[in-house]
Amino acid sequence: MAWAADTPTSIAALVDAGQFQAADADITQALNQPGLDAITRDALLFQRERMRRIRYDFSLDADALKARIRKQVPDLRDDEFRDWDEHGLLERMVIDGRVMYFKRDASNIFRLSAGAAARRAHPAPFDDDPMGVLNDYHREVRTASLQESRSSVLPHRVRITQTLTVDADAVPAGKTVRAWIPYPKALPGQQDDIRYVSSVPTKHAIAPDAAPMRTVYFEKAAQAGKPTIFSVTYEVTLSAQYHAIDPAKLVPATITPELAPYVAERAPHLVFTEQLRLFSRQVVGDEKNPYRIAQKLFAAVDEIPWAGAREYSTIPDLSDYTLHAGHGDCGQQTMLLIALLRLNGIPARWQSGAIFADGGYNDIHDWGQLYLAPYGWVPMDVTFGRLHPGAQAKPGDDALEWFYLGGLDAWRVAFNSDFGQSFTPAKQSFRSDNVDSQRGEVEWSGGNLYYDQWNYGFDWSPVDRH
Repeated sequence: MAWAADTPTSIAALVDAGQFQAADADITQALNQPGLDAITRDALLFQRERMRRIRYDFSLDADALKARIRKQVPDLRDDEFRDWDEHGLLERMVIDGRVMYFKRDASNIFRLSAGAAARRAHPAPFDDDPMGVLNDYHREVRTASLQESRSSVLPHRVRITQTLTVDADAVPAGKTVRAWIPYPKALPGQQDDIRYVSSVPTKHAIAPDAAPMRTVYFEKAAQAGKPTIFSVTYEVTLSAQYHAIDPAKLVPATITPELAPYVAERAPHLVFTEQLRLFSRQVVGDEKNPYRIAQKLFAAVDEIPWAGAREYSTIPDLSDYTLHAGHGDCGQQTMLLIALLRLNGIPARWQSGAIFADGGYNDIHDWGQLYLAPYGWVPMDVTFGRLHPGAQAKPGDDALEWFYLGGLDAWRVAFNSDFGQSFTPAKQSFRSDNVDSQRGEVEWSGGNLYYDQWNYGFDWSPVDRH
């Protein structure tokens, strides 16, 4: 048979449906067709790679998942496991007729089910960023902004070291390992005065500041029996942001050519599906004020609980996935909010990087920006969401509920101002993450190295400026 131009799309649909054997057979047949162009060939090979990654994420059968959950719920009953499963609290995929569960289900269930959380034998707080809870720092940011009549306040300088360590013998000895480590972008008023300090190896290439996904690039020969280590150390001044937004001053933004891309669809992850339009209508109602619309959408996405996510490269449409999965991580929540804002004519765009705090906490993280006239671009972090005053509430805390819709803490560093963009220099093989860039990327002449072949690290310390 002749293979149509949309063959990779039909094969992708088989992969999404868990029909891996059929998809693999179609890929083999398609690859054997004469005159196959390079783009289609790569698309076919990526679907084969995507199946491998999905198997890596969905690696537990029911018995294996129950065994993991029983480490926290020793007397787990089959009926309560079945109830969680039937209510969609356990992410699963039927692969060639076999039900397989997501490898992070055993921890996600305690975030998604209050009943499951109550059954934990040794309950402990989740290791979440302390900035996700209203605290004195948020109060200080708002006070400083109002007193100084500035939106950028409380700068502090930090030294950060990021490492990427490739497993010993993951690459044959003597072969060149190519690595990209994320590197901060200059964002006036958010992160300034970026200074490279050192790296391993010393020879490196830092992408231009204009690169939407900024990295530092290295090459190093692999040695037998030894890990291949890359690192970069830099200093940067980070500032908090706060905008005291008055809804009465808001006007619909004039969509200039510069803003037009930020209200547009952008397949595959920002598509205005009918389901997205319906959700938007239900949330927004008859509201016309851009800030009030943003508040409603922000609150709605904030209601979607956070949970550890499968790898983005395996998901066809992040915003649609988050709308239907019943949970999402920071990037999935952010992508959904961006899609909803754009659908409502409010320009929105991506930022991502790393977050950190005193006490050794650090993690990768995604957030964004929205454009509100006459204020311009302002930050948003829907994962940290609305800050609700707790038992230790203080006067003025009500004004901080929407801190992360127009404000941002200074305990984060941004590497990316967009998603799904190429590196400088470009990567030759498949990306491990073709949406984001926070951990790094690695390849050699034999192809990409996936996350099971290397790990990354992030360390920081304050810089005394006196």
